[in-house]
Amino acid sequence: MYVTEALARYASSLAGNPPPTEVLHHAKRAVIDWFASAYAGLGTPPVPMLEEVLADDIGHGRATLLRGGPATPRAASLIHGAAAHAAEVDDSFRDAMYHPGAATVAAALAAAQQAGSSGLRFLHGVIAGYEISTRIGVALGRSHYRYWHNSGTVGTFGAAAAAGVALALDETMHAHALATAATFAAGLQQAFRMDSMSKPLHTGRAAEGGYLAARLAAAGVTGGKDVLEGESGFGAAMSDEADWSGVSATLGRDFHIARLTVKNHVGCGHTFAAVDAALALRRAHPFELERIDGISVETYRPALDIACQVSPATANEARFSMRYMVASALAHGSLRQQAYTPERLADPVVRRLMACMEVGVDAQLDAAFPGERSARVVVTLADGTRHVHLQRHRRGDPELPLSDDELNAKFIELVSPVVGETRTQALLAQLWRLEDRPDVMGLGA
Repeated sequence: MYVTEALARYASSLAGNPPPTEVLHHAKRAVIDWFASAYAGLGTPPVPMLEEVLADDIGHGRATLLRGGPATPRAASLIHGAAAHAAEVDDSFRDAMYHPGAATVAAALAAAQQAGSSGLRFLHGVIAGYEISTRIGVALGRSHYRYWHNSGTVGTFGAAAAAGVALALDETMHAHALATAATFAAGLQQAFRMDSMSKPLHTGRAAEGGYLAARLAAAGVTGGKDVLEGESGFGAAMSDEADWSGVSATLGRDFHIARLTVKNHVGCGHTFAAVDAALALRRAHPFELERIDGISVETYRPALDIACQVSPATANEARFSMRYMVASALAHGSLRQQAYTPERLADPVVRRLMACMEVGVDAQLDAAFPGERSARVVVTLADGTRHVHLQRHRRGDPELPLSDDELNAKFIELVSPVVGETRTQALLAQLWRLEDRPDVMGLGA
């Protein structure tokens, strides 16, 4: 059996073998977090430009845009997949080094609206997308993440699996959808090592590509079923260590969707352990900021490779600056949307703290990546006093999860500025009851 076939067997089994109630609850949490992230990203470049370019696909079609009005499902997948990643507040599955929600939920929603699927089938699609794609990400290993943006590459499989379930593909069609998705998958790390708008386009294209792969499979288009493990296949081309041997072994028993990281800050998640450490020091030792003489941050290598901006000049650069995010957390006590206003970016206190900061790799913390995302922060005061905090896990990781109430608060904080408090509360109530909906037409619009 090829890998695509093994994964397809699980996707096609969900209708007859539904996941436990607890897993369904985690799927609803994932969808709620996706809507919060997507609304936060609607006004973030390049999403408005994307809508302008796709004008011919807006105003008609079976899907509904969060901003309101109909669109073709392909356009909705692309726009919503990009929006959900644009504000850098979407979920992640750390072992796969991957943000699964952005593309997966966008494609599931578009496909469910296209097919008139129930809320329960939509949730089953979300579960299938998370479970299958995260396993592909784990199988590809750390070397894939060196050059490739997993949220664009691996996300295409999540979108294909999710859309396939929403469209009620059979087992053979699911395998072909995954095979075709492999040839669509792309997204380069280098695209966001400097100021650019490319990063959320990766998840947008992943959502669109996965949706398209599923629709093509439904129409009878076939793919090479050995495309993942073949000698010239996805694994060989895009990883030095791809291991497909156990990729489907725990499907249906060990649910990755129950072990997501839900972001508690705005920005690159690789900085969050250091940010949490800085906030812990701020709470434990209420030192005056002007007394800080030096700051040291030690963490794992990819955190510094990706959050690499030394002197960010834009909000996008600041979201990928270890120095800025740690300094801003120390100075202001939080990292929310307001951390990236022009006034905050120019804050002289933050800039002074950045100037006295050193960042480096700790070999032990690096060896624990990706299963553990840790950082050590040392604050040295003018009189030589040193305050040290080692943050083993990020707030929002499975070891330190956000409660349902905290997730609700995040949703309200991010959505209410866009649609108002009343509509936000109404949408949140609908999302917690998704399994009871006969369809998801117009959901969230």
